[in-house]
Amino acid sequence: MKILFMGTPDFAASVLEKICDLNDEIVGVVTQPDKPRGRGYELAQSAVKKAALERGIPVYQPETLRDNAFLPELEALTPELIIVAAYGKILPLYVLDFPKFGCINVHGSLLPEYRGAAPIQRAIIDGKTQTGITIMKMEQGLDTGNMLLKKTVDILENDNFESVHDKLAECAKDAIAEAVELIRQGLDVYEKQDDSLATYAEKITKDDCLISFAESANEIHNRIRGLSPIPLSFAYLDSKMIKFTSSVIVSSDGENPDDTVGKITDTHGGMITVACKRGSIGITGVLPEGKKRMSADDFIRGKQGLEGMFFAEK
Repeated sequence: MKILFMGTPDFAASVLEKICDLNDEIVGVVTQPDKPRGRGYELAQSAVKKAALERGIPVYQPETLRDNAFLPELEALTPELIIVAAYGKILPLYVLDFPKFGCINVHGSLLPEYRGAAPIQRAIIDGKTQTGITIMKMEQGLDTGNMLLKKTVDILENDNFESVHDKLAECAKDAIAEAVELIRQGLDVYEKQDDSLATYAEKITKDDCLISFAESANEIHNRIRGLSPIPLSFAYLDSKMIKFTSSVIVSSDGENPDDTVGKITDTHGGMITVACKRGSIGITGVLPEGKKRMSADDFIRGKQGLEGMFFAEK
């Protein structure tokens, strides 16, 4: 088949690499325009663009897909199948309807759960023990299309966004290879999503990153790991922002008095133990304001009188 691939970040690049191993013709790759990054605001290529250029695949970076803007390229490339993975733009109807076999999307959740922009982070924050990859036929709704196949991935107690992302990226390789083969052989059978079970994974905002120790230790641990290594959760200590890179649950039981919530109760064992509304959490890695990431042990050694201090929300 003649395949056009659309994607942008590392997750999508791993899917592209797998597609390149299949017996199909990759007619092109569509990715987001280069964006300024870093202190020097130098233009940086997406992970997908880098992967495509390394393989000599033509790269297209349209500023917009609206108003038939990409139709001339589609007519020139004549893809029979479009594969999308974390592209970052909504596909107009003329794109969805163009290829013979339609457009399929590689989505990082077990649909219809976690439709939307941040399915991996939201699943971890919500304390899910399992997620996965869904290959679905794209339509104009947001992740509402009929499903071709699903593959599951376990979320372990101390997995974070990075580790689950990497597991899903590997899972996605197997899933897309299987999906393409089903389509090639005409064996693709699609299942309608049950909209009554749908949940939405909203884009992560700064408000999502603020830690309230008035929650349980389990909830706080899930939020910290769901947002690590980026964008990172945070709270304030002595009016300075402290971002949390890692944590462990010290105790998940026991209700603490309101006047102890957020209190640092212990700084031994290489972690900062904090009282939560229910249970206690051990902060094991931090990013202090104006400094580099460090272990909690290093932070403890550099700041005296931590025990008895309080983490606050502002």
